[in-house]
Amino acid sequence: MAKKATTRKPRKAAKAKPATKRRPLRIIRRALLAFAGAIVLSVGIYAVLPPPTTPYILSEGLRLGEIRRDWVPADTIAPEALQAVVAAEDANFCLHWGFDMEQLRAAIQEGADRGASTLTQQTVKNVWLWQGRSWPRKALEALMTPVVEAIWSKRRIVEIYINVAEFDEGVFGSEAAAQHHFGVRAADLTLRQASLLAAVLPNPKQRQAVNPSSFVDRRARAIADGAATIRTDGRARCFTR
Repeated sequence: MAKKATTRKPRKAAKAKPATKRRPLRIIRRALLAFAGAIVLSVGIYAVLPPPTTPYILSEGLRLGEIRRDWVPADTIAPEALQAVVAAEDANFCLHWGFDMEQLRAAIQEGADRGASTLTQQTVKNVWLWQGRSWPRKALEALMTPVVEAIWSKRRIVEIYINVAEFDEGVFGSEAAAQHHFGVRAADLTLRQASLLAAVLPNPKQRQAVNPSSFVDRRARAIADGAATIRTDGRARCFTR
């Protein structure tokens, strides 16, 4: 007996997603990739060239009309100055990869008012981001910090940090600060002078390196002791020569 021929119903073609729904996601994806590529490219460029400016330096220049800033390589900055800023801001700088987990846990236990940013994180903020506390800025900082640690040497991180940090209103970098406060070159800073400069961080508009308050004087003395300590115990080895 012959089998009856069966007819199959044609399958309905899958509905294509409207292009209008895919376009925003594509734009966002491309924007994120472009941003990530720009960051990696700029980190690579700044590994060999000094940043021409920063968002904060630019905004202060517009606000004040002019700023003082003279870029100098780390080789022409007194070693005491490099050691002082590290002792003041991140004594374990040579021991971590951009995040000091011990300090971070301590900050969480003691509350949000306690800072735990490493020197690398502060450099990222100063070079690319904006001032003030906000979750978007902290998120970008956290994403960019490992990239900087992977591409820059520790000495380069300190070199860029000390050249873009603000040491008085409109005075950026150790060279301009040394001349502004003490009338000397950054290469000729003494440990006391370098410690006074480091002591005004991170509030250079409220603290003075010349005629320091009792608080700044005590902090400078502690920084000088800290600089001597990290020099002796090897925690300054990764950025000094």
